[in-house]
Amino acid sequence: MDKPFQRKGAVSNTQVGRDFETIAQQFFAKQGLHLKPGIAVQIGINGLKSHNFDLGNELEKVLVECKAHTWTEGGNVPSAKLTVWNEAMFFFHAAPSSYRKILFVLRDFSQKRKETLGEYYIRTNPHLIPKDVEVWEFNEKQGTAIKLR
Repeated sequence: MDKPFQRKGAVSNTQVGRDFETIAQQFFAKQGLHLKPGIAVQIGINGLKSHNFDLGNELEKVLVECKAHTWTEGGNVPSAKLTVWNEAMFFFHAAPSSYRKILFVLRDFSQKRKETLGEYYIRTNPHLIPKDVEVWEFNEKQGTAIKLR
């Protein structure tokens, strides 16, 4: 069965996401921040609703959303995938202000654009990123991450 939106070499896009969450969890553990998957927090702008964040720590009040998206094969913007990043920003905005909020993304550099997908997102969407959200970019080859914002 042809799966044109499937990441090449991956069992499923869902598995790619789960694997990236594990990478994020391991990265932050090495920094001394121990996160658990699927942390439920009451969010809301006009009322409350429970939302499960990818990772978090209730005691240290940390919430993490993980995104392992890449540029398209042709080097174009994966606009449909970036709407999911926008959704994450909305959830962070609706989360309690007492939490540290982190968007953890895969570093994917575009030769065509001379920037990473994370840098592109920050440059083109500053109006959507809450002031208290950190954006971290993970370099898969080096096993390191840097804070972009």
